[in-house]
Amino acid sequence: MLIALQDITFEFGARTIIKDSSLHVIPGDRIGLIGLNGTGKSTLLRIINGEYSISKGSVNKIRNLSLGFFNQDLLSFETDDSILNVGMTAFTEAQKVEKELEELTAKLEHSQDEAILHAYSDKLHEFDILDGYNIRHKTATVLEGLGFTTADLERPYNQFSGGWRMRVLLARIILQKPDVLMLDEPTNHLDLPSIEWLEKYLSNYEGAVIIVSHDRYFLDRMVNKVVEVYQQELHHYAGNYSDYEEEKIMRRELQQRAFENQQDYIKQQEKFIERFKAKASKAAQAQSIAKRLDKIERIEQTDSGPSKIRMNFTVDKMPGKILTTLENVSKSFGNLTILKNTSAEINRGDKIALIGANGKGKSTLLRVIAGTEQFEGNRVPGHNVVTSFYAQHQLEALHMDNEILEELKSVGSGRSEVELRTLLGCFLFQGDDVFKKVRILSGGEKARVALGKVIIGQANFLLLDEPTNHLDINSVEMLIDALGKYEGSLVLVSHDRYFVSKTANKIWEIVDGEIKEFKGNYTEWEEWKKRQALAAAPAKAEKKNAPVVQQTQAPTNPAPQKSSIDKDLKRELQKQQKLSEQLEQQITTLKDRLKHLEADMANPDVYGDKQKFRNTEDAYKKANADLAKANTEYEEVFEKVMELEEKMKS
Repeated sequence: MLIALQDITFEFGARTIIKDSSLHVIPGDRIGLIGLNGTGKSTLLRIINGEYSISKGSVNKIRNLSLGFFNQDLLSFETDDSILNVGMTAFTEAQKVEKELEELTAKLEHSQDEAILHAYSDKLHEFDILDGYNIRHKTATVLEGLGFTTADLERPYNQFSGGWRMRVLLARIILQKPDVLMLDEPTNHLDLPSIEWLEKYLSNYEGAVIIVSHDRYFLDRMVNKVVEVYQQELHHYAGNYSDYEEEKIMRRELQQRAFENQQDYIKQQEKFIERFKAKASKAAQAQSIAKRLDKIERIEQTDSGPSKIRMNFTVDKMPGKILTTLENVSKSFGNLTILKNTSAEINRGDKIALIGANGKGKSTLLRVIAGTEQFEGNRVPGHNVVTSFYAQHQLEALHMDNEILEELKSVGSGRSEVELRTLLGCFLFQGDDVFKKVRILSGGEKARVALGKVIIGQANFLLLDEPTNHLDINSVEMLIDALGKYEGSLVLVSHDRYFVSKTANKIWEIVDGEIKEFKGNYTEWEEWKKRQALAAAPAKAEKKNAPVVQQTQAPTNPAPQKSSIDKDLKRELQKQQKLSEQLEQQITTLKDRLKHLEADMANPDVYGDKQKFRNTEDAYKKANADLAKANTEYEEVFEKVMELEEKMKS
């Protein structure tokens, strides 16, 4: 057990945030902490971090536990040092020894004292044990994995924007390798390639991880437990986010059935009491039943969960078949070429997602489509096109002296105050929040107001730049539902893969300055990219390893007959397919075993018994290692199957 929060209560003023709840963190945990905005997810992380004191219960941690906490508050850090040096501050011990070595080296230049030589030798050994010679390489690897170029590494930290600074600070925490890594919305600051890199890194991370995120794909791939903060309590679920959704539905159904059965029982008993309480022969029995009913622990009726309010986009008029045509578009910033002589067409009904790493020009392309960015080439707008553009720079167009409700009324949509307040509720503005002045809102709150204005604007063409950044999972679901029913067309930029997979029917990727279009959804695009990568891998390997031979005459040995090659390939393919199926079954069995062992380790009867817990923990570690090995073998076999299938086709 690394951390044990036992029956804790935390109050913020008169408001209770968490009441009589427990949480245990064990080695290997990947915990997804979820809940509506404002329910206390970040508060719980700060309790674990020791920033907040609880009013009841206990917080216990193992001795010398190291914690790493990634959160928005880190942005207060300022320095003119290079991002590489900022990242390397993770290795405090190694840097301390390095400084001592420099001092000893300076002394040795003026003295060959034996004591100094011994001290120098000891420090060299210590530096080697701390892997000091590799800290620069390790730091560069993590920073580049998070999207920085090699040239960026020597640039001063203060030259970067907030989002890029957060990546540097995330890299530093990752490099510290704490026993428990706590990440508060880490994907908000990352593009898709960086999120994928982080997923691979965390998959092999040795410590425990607690993640607060609204990115469902990230949670599905990263966590093996879900803890929901709901109605001041912590509700525990085994598995990833999808498992949580299924389990929650099942728990609600079981609770509702138990509630209904108990209500039937209570009504029957009350009828008996009412009928016989005045009858002498039955009065004692009726009184006894009444006492039992008073003592019975009442099962609560299930609530309907978070509100399922509907957002609705309305379209004022129907546009022509073609909304926008881009012809031979080029765009550069100094020596950086974003778009180069590229063309594309957006048709009525298109719901396009722009995919790619930061810096590839996604937001620039959105502005080109909107007509707000200068460029070379032609942009031909379609007939009857009414465009609404949501982006961070649109926040400047908000009227700072307006109240939130007033700001939405200013759009002139004709919607009633009740409708507008309902929409604001979807965007987490409850009750009197709607009367707050825009100027006092945080950046995230202003972004939600701007998105609300887009929704009620009756446009038939939407341009959305990271619309989910400041929404919780429930609000994202509502937006997905609204966009699914939206009769207009849209182009969006988002790093939320679940959101993209549910909203887009086409994918655009900027490759070498050109717009490459894929007709299909995000899941289909991902599968296509994997097939492309697998098909390219053997060809690259063959090209790399092939010896250079100058052939002066035809080979004397005839090539084997194609039919015999086909049979051999078919046999090998069947063998690999069978092995793949066996490994799939083995992986499923190991995952089930891990879930059972996780449940055992969370059982007080087990973690209260030192020997039982040690045996269970050993079994868990072995199952985890077996699963990692099986996954690696499965990936190798899968690649062989794909390679053989390609050969069979050719």
